[in-house]
Formats: sequence, C-alpha cells, structure tokens
Amino acid sequence: MNRHALTVRCNSEIGVVAAIATCLSDRGCNITDSAQFDDMETGRFFMRISFTSPEGVTPAGLDESFSAAMAPFETESHAFHDEDSRMKVVIMVSRFGHCLNDLLYRWRIGALPIDIVAVISNHLDYQKVVVNHDIPFHYIRVTKENKAAAEARQMEIIDETGAELVVLARYMQVLSDEMCRRMSGRIINIHHSFLPSFKGANPYKQAYERGVKLIGATAHYVTADLDEGPIIEQDTVRVTHAQSPADYVSLGRDVESQVLARAIHAHIHHRVFLNGNRTIVFPASPGSFASERMG
Repeated sequence: MNRHALTVRCNSEIGVVAAIATCLSDRGCNITDSAQFDDMETGRFFMRISFTSPEGVTPAGLDESFSAAMAPFETESHAFHDEDSRMKVVIMVSRFGHCLNDLLYRWRIGALPIDIVAVISNHLDYQKVVVNHDIPFHYIRVTKENKAAAEARQMEIIDETGAELVVLARYMQVLSDEMCRRMSGRIINIHHSFLPSFKGANPYKQAYERGVKLIGATAHYVTADLDEGPIIEQDTVRVTHAQSPADYVSLGRDVESQVLARAIHAHIHHRVFLNGNRTIVFPASPGSFASERMG
C-alpha cells in the first residue's frame, strides 16, 4: 500500500466531505487520518486527509477522479502528496548558528524528514559544520552594492537544487520584494516574538530593561511586509527578575530553535494552509514524532 496525503481548499458546501470520502473509497483507498476546518467568516473549507492506496492507483489517476468528483463544488486548490517523499530544503544562515545546528541534528537523527540540498550564508562561520555533514555550502557575500546579484545567485541555487522550501535560520538580510513574491508560501523565517514591540538591535536587552515576564519566538512565512507574514508557530518561556540579559538570550535561542523546527515539520507534512493573512495549521497525525511536541 502507498501512503498519500490529500489537501483541499474549497468553498464550504453541504456534501463536500462525503464527495471526497466517496471518491477515495471508490478507488480502493483507506483513510487513516482526517482533519478539517470550516472558516465561518470567509466561507472557506480546508481539509487534509492521510490515506493508503492499493498498488496501481497513481496520483495522476486519483487527481483525475477527484477533479470529476469535485466538479459541483468551487475548489480553489487541491493536491495529492506522497507521504514517503522528502521535501528538498535550502537553509540560509548568518552568524547565529543555534537554529542551523538544531535543524542539522534533527535531520541527522531522522526527527525532521527533509533533504537539505544546500546551506547558503553571507558569512563563513558555519562552512566547516555544514561540509562535515556532506551538505553543499555556498558563501554569498552580501553588500549594498551587490545585493541584487547576490540574491540572483541565491535563486540560482534554489532553482538548481529543486528546493521546495527555504528556511531562514537566523539569516540577517532582508529579502527583496521580488524574491518574496516569487517564493510566496515557500520561505519560513524565525524571529523573537518581541517584534514589533522591541525592534532593532538587541531585543533581549530591551526586553530585560522593560522587565518582561515572557519571551518567545514566532515562525512565519516571509512576505514583502517585513516580519508581517502569516504565522505558523509560536511559543514562549517564562523569565524572572533574577535572570540576566544573557539568560534571556540563552532561553530565547532554545525557544527559537524549537518553534522553527515545529513550523518546518508542519509545512513539510502539508499541514499548513494559507488563509489570507492567517494560517490554518492542522495537528500532526497520530504516531507522528511531532505529536510528542518536538523539542
């Protein structure tokens, strides 16, 4: 039996769930997990189904049957995914390596089932670490003068490797509007949840000086609006007056790493749906490593 996932976004109408289930059943497929959400404000319906199919039933054949079954409904998009395939990922990093190292470790032990096809950096700090993992490392220096050329080279690497997702693991350069539009829904960034409250340099020091009691991190899709993209995952950790700015940094790095890993895990398993400026994120299927809350 082959393992697949079906993702559907369509108008909310009576009979849509029955039509989807009947279509799969008629082709000998067995549903193993299902999640759905009806957005009452927009009238949109979102669904993700895990299922097994018998030998000889191809995604192309399923897609043809599904399109016919969904003809009466206004379907915005649908896709069949092979749950045993690994998504190709490019990681971009600058001089803070905690998220990169965390992702490399999770990838190495199989907790994050992806193919890291390249690491791009505007510094050489992590070249040895990456190369020691037998992953191609690309050093692309970025200045005001060469920013357009540097970004063009980055896109060449993304295209050449067939990367389906780009992860900004504390990559400290602002991407152009053009790149954000071209890679819409395919770039995930991580930052401190303080934004926009504590913008600029040293946000942890600013948080310390304001006496905050919670610090955290946010993983989101990158858009042309800086740090305003649809949020995928967030988390916080408590701090006290007895802790120093250095403690804040240490705790913040831990939560950043965990939040980014969970966001990537959700994306690669097709559990994230864009819904305007928001996201619909379905929980991990039973038995998934992520169901134990990665990190």
